[in-house]
Amino acid sequence: MTNLSLAVHFFAQIAVILLVCRLVGLIAKRFGQPQVVAEMIAGVMLGPSLFGLLAPEAQAWIFPWDPSQKTRDTQSYLFPASQLGLALYMFVVGMEFRVDIVKKHFKSSVAVSAAGIVTPFVLGGLLGWAMKSWTDLFPAKTSLFEAVLFLGASMSITAFPMLARIIHFKGLAGTRMGTVAIGAGALDDAAAWCLLAIVLASFEGNVAGAATNVGGGALFVAVMLLGVRPLLGWLSQWLFDRGSLTETGLVVALATMALGAFVTDAIGLHAVFGAFVAGSVIPRSVARDVITRIQPLTVSLLLPLFFTYSGLNTRITLIDSAFLWLMTGAVLVAAIAGKGLACWAAARLTGVPQREALGIGVLMNARGLMELIIINIGLSKGIISPSLFATLVIMAIVTTLMASPIFDRLVGKGFVGETTPEPELGGRAPARP
Repeated sequence: MTNLSLAVHFFAQIAVILLVCRLVGLIAKRFGQPQVVAEMIAGVMLGPSLFGLLAPEAQAWIFPWDPSQKTRDTQSYLFPASQLGLALYMFVVGMEFRVDIVKKHFKSSVAVSAAGIVTPFVLGGLLGWAMKSWTDLFPAKTSLFEAVLFLGASMSITAFPMLARIIHFKGLAGTRMGTVAIGAGALDDAAAWCLLAIVLASFEGNVAGAATNVGGGALFVAVMLLGVRPLLGWLSQWLFDRGSLTETGLVVALATMALGAFVTDAIGLHAVFGAFVAGSVIPRSVARDVITRIQPLTVSLLLPLFFTYSGLNTRITLIDSAFLWLMTGAVLVAAIAGKGLACWAAARLTGVPQREALGIGVLMNARGLMELIIINIGLSKGIISPSLFATLVIMAIVTTLMASPIFDRLVGKGFVGETTPEPELGGRAPARP
């Protein structure tokens, strides 16, 4: 494509993506679903599963296919734009993350996280073993060890960014229920990415790479918490002018996000973790102004691009036999039992009241965004087949669709449980002299 036609297609894609996401969102809202769930569904609808099926020529014009590369010709610009939206959103999630509440409920967060990793990993690993041994859902070059580890990691992951949006949508930010869920989700996803690093290292014959990924990630977090956070706290006094964040302050915050995403992506972990950690070290006095400035554009424009990019790789029509639908059902049962029930039980055993424990189990069961990320990597690397990819996409959609209505049914609309007030900031950073 020429540069002109690339630009034409890109702007056409943005218009189509935004309008479809908003239309689906208006319908989803009537069923009590947050906008983020609608965007995930809209992404799949815009791919070959629906749009490509009903209007293949129109879909091929808006999202061109490059036969020589066996990929969408739009990848060169839609992919990085979608990754930017994802990183910016995780940056906002990090800035809103309440470390004080995680410390207060640390025992529950760790217990829920452990239950949410171990149980679904065991069930997913058993399914991976069965699928590799008796089906062709894993390519021949994927070893049994890699199949078990990959499906176990896929089952263990939580929809961390989506979980954050659902918590915000239901007014659970700053509550014990919301913070235990998001703290456990963060730990679960970190563990799942470490498992994925081992799978990729084994698949590519680079076992030392896994140690680099995990060790590099731990070093990155230590540097951000012990070095960058104090530095930004010291700099914050110069980032305000007459009580408002300056343009320089906004640039410093965004540059911190970009560098964090760059480092974790470079060491083999996903950019979303670097962005999240970067958000968590931004001083709260600065974070409020940054969130106000970047959140609307991030949520309304950039994040829907990621869902559409994932949807372009999803072909639900590949699940075309009773056996494959049976496998999809097995994946769903293992996902729900392994994550939802195990996290509920762990919360109850650590003293969380019944309604809040049920809410935590329901919230942790949503897979959504992070599931799409991990299975996109598996598909692009050739670890899983397109049929298994479609199966896991259905699992991600169904478990995420379940979250909001089941939460309202079991926990109750408007129920938030124990809350912790926002800590006093001691006043905003002084204006520059």
